[in-house]
Amino acid sequence: MTQPLAGIRIADFSHVMAGPYATHLLCLMGAEVIKIEPKGGDNFRYYGADRRYDGLAPPFIAANAGKKSIALDLKDPGDRAVAEAIVARSDVLVENFRPGTIDRLGFGYDIVREIRPEIIYCSISGYGQDGPRRDWPAIDNIVQATTGMMMLSGEEGDPPLRVGFPIVDTLTGQTAAIAILAALTRRLQGGGGTRLDVSMFDASLTFLTSALTPFLVTGQAMGRKGNTGYSGLPTASLYRTRDARQVSLGVVQQHQFEALARIMKREDWLSDPRFATPDARRGNFEAMTRELTILFLDRDAGEWERVMSEVGIPCGMVRSIEEAAALAGPHSLVPLTIPGLPDGENVQIPGTGFRDHGAPPPRPDAPPALDADRAEILRWLGMEGEGASGETLAAK
Repeated sequence: MTQPLAGIRIADFSHVMAGPYATHLLCLMGAEVIKIEPKGGDNFRYYGADRRYDGLAPPFIAANAGKKSIALDLKDPGDRAVAEAIVARSDVLVENFRPGTIDRLGFGYDIVREIRPEIIYCSISGYGQDGPRRDWPAIDNIVQATTGMMMLSGEEGDPPLRVGFPIVDTLTGQTAAIAILAALTRRLQGGGGTRLDVSMFDASLTFLTSALTPFLVTGQAMGRKGNTGYSGLPTASLYRTRDARQVSLGVVQQHQFEALARIMKREDWLSDPRFATPDARRGNFEAMTRELTILFLDRDAGEWERVMSEVGIPCGMVRSIEEAAALAGPHSLVPLTIPGLPDGENVQIPGTGFRDHGAPPPRPDAPPALDADRAEILRWLGMEGEGASGETLAAK
């Protein structure tokens, strides 16, 4: 068995997170990714306050395992010739510079298409390659603000609340990976190469469909619900337990509520007009919440999670990220060996998020040191020295 993208080569001009995460997912599925870095390296190599990890900072490891690295100055004719030769032999090019930057570096779509007519050229930016905001800079927390994402968490009246990790970067990278997979499929069907324009803003709006679509249909914006679920039901919220931990209850269907009433020994709820139907429970939110608050104090969080889950009631204990990692299933986390890390060379990173039973699980190599694969890449290209001739190589 082989990985589904075996034989696909990607020229990765991207940096930081959204672009590298897109190519990371494709790399985990078997694509060969050549990371073309500036001489100083991707800034994410040095991200964070712990200088012991400089060169291979944890966020960099998270999005660059298994790639190859070559450091090139694209303004230098010889280095540009090396980059052109890589592009000429690649199926996909990914970049996430500000719009217009890669054109000035000599690798805009029209030029690249002459080098490699079948190229799938994916540009990732804050607000897209055209339009009035194309030149505006954007990072994760900026787009969380401008898309309305910050106004969806928390309670009504709370200040804006940022999602606690760079969700826009990863969802944009995932969107770009899907777009590239679609373009590769179309090319296999005879559709040729194409240009893909992936914006963090548009990808986030798509990701926000559960909040945005109801507004587009009804004209009414969804209210902020805090820790209550999308259904707005008091039976889909957080409750404190006997051991001072919390569980998230997810009872949104009538049969689930009936099971909840039985396990709580409160079958009277089923005939109580305040609670008997979902609409009644919404209308009597506080009363239902008060009753559940008292009852959840009877057991520890782990016990509630177990007994409810066993009878089909959605219930999960609120865990830390450390506790969640310990529950990861088979192939959910990918092992890596990275010599020289200050806290040990054997680490793990998240996988693709799915299992492909027709392919082996991902087993990528360690993320590369800056320029680690220069010699190998130049030998593969058949170029002498540093590629300083300045000559443009044609596709082979």
